[in-house]
Amino acid sequence: MADKLIRGLGLNDEVRIFSLDTTDTVNEAVNRHKAYPTAAAALGRTMTATVVLGAMLKGKDKVTVTVEGGGPIGAIVTDADANGHVRGYVQHPDVHFDLNAQGKLDVSRAVGTNGYLRVAKDIGLKDNFVGSVELISGELGEDFSYYFYHSEQVPSIVALGVLVNPDNTVKAAGGLVIQVLPAASEETITCLEKIASEMRPISQMIDDNLTPEQIVDEVLGDSWRKLDEMPVEFECTCSKERFINAIASLEKNEIKQMIEEDGGAEAVCNFCRNDVWIEKEELEALLEE
Repeated sequence: MADKLIRGLGLNDEVRIFSLDTTDTVNEAVNRHKAYPTAAAALGRTMTATVVLGAMLKGKDKVTVTVEGGGPIGAIVTDADANGHVRGYVQHPDVHFDLNAQGKLDVSRAVGTNGYLRVAKDIGLKDNFVGSVELISGELGEDFSYYFYHSEQVPSIVALGVLVNPDNTVKAAGGLVIQVLPAASEETITCLEKIASEMRPISQMIDDNLTPEQIVDEVLGDSWRKLDEMPVEFECTCSKERFINAIASLEKNEIKQMIEEDGGAEAVCNFCRNDVWIEKEELEALLEE
């Protein structure tokens, strides 16, 4: 089944719902970065949440998420657009630990809790909208929920899950986000709190091969309706032109050094790991400009 995100309304249309399967998308990123299981889970959870943040945008708007918790995996950087395209990388993908006391991948230990989660939204204005919160758990689901509440003033349930096979491929990945709308009643808020306390882990639902719709069915029963859906996929926007533009911002002596010592320049994209060779003549053209 191809990855997708569904949107809906529930509890008398007083909450909005995002449910998604990101298995193939996360697996693509994990394979490109050769990420070990714990790092893969951290990257996959962040990418899944970023897809949801992107789905809240419109047109050509984009969102970039940076998680820097001081843990051994270093920074996690992901970005997405409003159409389900997402990419991401983790600074140190070769990090892995034994399972934690709950028998799960120890994402919190890998990410760390001495840092922040930052969300930057490019919505076509002169300056990006940037919201930042301190990490509270490093498990990322709780951290994104904390972000929504404190930075956007939207109480939210955020459940993220990634299961990794023994061969480091991704068995399943996905998530569920339920947000309280402004006109929600106290009764609905109380109901949502009860749901959050009783809901089984999203990783279990994913492991049971539930579709995004079935996940919502399990959590909300028949008290919701689907609005629409969109495909989700890994997509990188890097190009040779972008690499050349980046090199053009360097000092002239740095470009001359590339020409004299290497006869050109190799550029590697952090997000997709594709590499591009910039010819000597192309570098010389930059100097002339």
